[in-house]
Amino acid sequence: MEQETYKIMEYDRVREMLAGCASSLIGKERAQTMLPTSDFDEAVEWIQQTTEAVTVLATATPPFGGIFDIRPHLKKVKMGAVLDLDEITSIMSTLYAMRNIKHFFRDSEVEAPTLRSWARSIEILGQLERLLDNTVDEHGAMREDASVELRRIRRELHAAQVHIKERISSILHNAEYQKFFQDAIVTVRDERYVIPVKQEYRSRFPGIVHDQSATGATLFIEPMAVVELNNDVKQLTLAEQQEIQRILRHLSAEINKNSGTLAENCRILGDLDFAFAKARLAQMMEANRPELNREGRTDLREARHPFIAKDKVVPIDIRIGEDYRMLLITGPNTGGKTVSMKTLGMMVLLAQSGCYLPTAPDPVIAVYPNIYADIGDEQSIEQSLSTFSAHMTHIVRILKRVEEDDLVLLDELGAGTDPEEGAALAMAILEKLLQLRATTVATTHYSELKTFAYSREGIENACVEFDVKTLRPTYRLLIGMPGASNAFAISRRLGLSESLILRAQQLVKADHAQFEHVINELENEKMMYEQRNADILERQQRVTELEAKVARTKEELAKKKGDFIRKAREQSAAMVRRTRRESEAIIKELKEQFDDQGIKRRQQAIQDARAKLNEAFEKSRPGIMAQKGVGKAVSLKTIQPGDIVYVKKLDQKGTVLSVQGKELTVQIGSLHTKVKASACRFLDHAPKETKAAAPATSSRRQTNAFMQKTQTIGREIDIRGMMVDEAEVVVGKFLDDAVMAGLSQVLIIHGKGTGALRKGIHAYLKHHRNVQSFQFADITEGGTGATVVELK
Repeated sequence: MEQETYKIMEYDRVREMLAGCASSLIGKERAQTMLPTSDFDEAVEWIQQTTEAVTVLATATPPFGGIFDIRPHLKKVKMGAVLDLDEITSIMSTLYAMRNIKHFFRDSEVEAPTLRSWARSIEILGQLERLLDNTVDEHGAMREDASVELRRIRRELHAAQVHIKERISSILHNAEYQKFFQDAIVTVRDERYVIPVKQEYRSRFPGIVHDQSATGATLFIEPMAVVELNNDVKQLTLAEQQEIQRILRHLSAEINKNSGTLAENCRILGDLDFAFAKARLAQMMEANRPELNREGRTDLREARHPFIAKDKVVPIDIRIGEDYRMLLITGPNTGGKTVSMKTLGMMVLLAQSGCYLPTAPDPVIAVYPNIYADIGDEQSIEQSLSTFSAHMTHIVRILKRVEEDDLVLLDELGAGTDPEEGAALAMAILEKLLQLRATTVATTHYSELKTFAYSREGIENACVEFDVKTLRPTYRLLIGMPGASNAFAISRRLGLSESLILRAQQLVKADHAQFEHVINELENEKMMYEQRNADILERQQRVTELEAKVARTKEELAKKKGDFIRKAREQSAAMVRRTRRESEAIIKELKEQFDDQGIKRRQQAIQDARAKLNEAFEKSRPGIMAQKGVGKAVSLKTIQPGDIVYVKKLDQKGTVLSVQGKELTVQIGSLHTKVKASACRFLDHAPKETKAAAPATSSRRQTNAFMQKTQTIGREIDIRGMMVDEAEVVVGKFLDDAVMAGLSQVLIIHGKGTGALRKGIHAYLKHHRNVQSFQFADITEGGTGATVVELK
């Protein structure tokens, strides 16, 4: 992109804001060198990275603390230099941060595949980390046990220092020397222990003079008794420094071995910190994720320039690139035209840098290959260029470079010269940009350009709103209408005499005056339509809420209805099972009282009991009238053979066979009957054989099958002639059906024969879950050729 565009749009300020959101020097450097991309796929990838960072940041903050820019240290060791303790401490801290970041993303449950893969790529240098940790403590000092030699030297050094202090202490407390001392203290000069001695006693106190006081009254003398001890301390101190230097050289060499991995880890940390800096900037601006596209479509609602405080900025709506590729903004000075244009340019730069946009939710913005801007006064005294010449020089440079789909921002196009010539030049430039199919936003004061925009396809007028009553701009951008100059209205409000205003209006061309009038009418109508749209939107919201409430009510009613029907079916099935058990008990009692004379009476009692059972079953069946208001009135105009109707008197559904006047011939099962149309209710048209209908009736069929089974199941089963394996399957199914039907006793007829079938069935019954006991039947029911089974 053109560097001049970054300067005009103050892109550096965005980078500074982003750098302020970074946690590490590496992340700040990435932010300060950020540039937008012209590649669509890359821009989408950057936006996705920011989205992942925003998602992670909503739940937890990554541990970016303790990261230092160790890249200069890595260059230093690569050249063979030795790092000092502070530099090694920085590398230790960064190693800890690498480990913490890797573990943070490993343990995080937030969906962030890109950032997680970056963190997974961080290589933990455990051996180097342990080496540094065993050598340097948390305060950045060399540990006592950094090496065996260092430990020995420091132990001897400590012992020597203690010995010196003891010898000096004995000298200070010697009564012979008491009057020699200025103060009975021990001090250090040139890393050697000395005693402050009065000047007049210099010759009487043996030792080496190292320093004197400012007045010369006191001399700092090293007693001869501790000279050799001080020499030992000096030697040990030098040995300590040499050992520390050797350890630092070894550590630097180990760091150099891993410099490539450390540099790559630093790059990953910088990428992660940079992504989270964008996320923090999005939070700070209350921004939203943009939807990028290649088609040149931009639709931003309530866009706010990031450099203007949120409580002062007036959000604007910008649409371009769908029905028109050029927007011509007119309006008074200080009305917000330039800010509107800069806001669009800044939104594009932010989006193509992978940042969120400070707009209403779901902003749509195009990715432009290049952005060209000519905004502001570029008058140059050094180059002897006027304002017009400076602008035209820049525009000529833009026209040489601009291509299809680029974004061009032109402020006060054609200004600074003769109005007629300036307007003509502006129209010619806009025509050229239209031919090139570049997306263009231009501002102007020329009325001719307003008419030009109306007469050309692909151009749309826009204006910044101006309140004539208060003589103040509202800073709102209104797309679809040009701005009126409002010069007469402003002058009248400021007190210019009416006669001068009338004369000025006479001097203005009639078509221009009419045009201004039309513009004012359009502005008034737009405000009226905005109010109406707001009312309509409010009503739509109320309707939506009511529809949702009705839908919830219908869902609740359907649920209650299903619960009622299910409960009724359960109750009816339970009643059938209870009735069948009662009838079987009666039958059992009759069998016990069996004799030849009472056989007819017993059979009659059995029939009566089973009739009661069937009657209970019929009563338990949910009839069509279980639901009130079933069907609708039969229309003789639309009823056709094959349609399904409900016959009220018979409480049955039937199929219409034919229509004769006001009567219908209806088939109910195998019965054909004629009924009046008014005595029927229409249920449905002729059924179509589709697979989709099957699931709707599956529940009813299952219930009817169960009820049918409980009605038709018999008390006995004949398995004579079957193999044992086949008989086990048949008997198992029969026992399950009997339990479902509520029977407490059944009879299995297996015959006598060889006895193999009987033995096999008895073995099977011993392990059946529903069998309580079994025994051979009574002589009247088959004796040893049948088995009576008691069910649980």
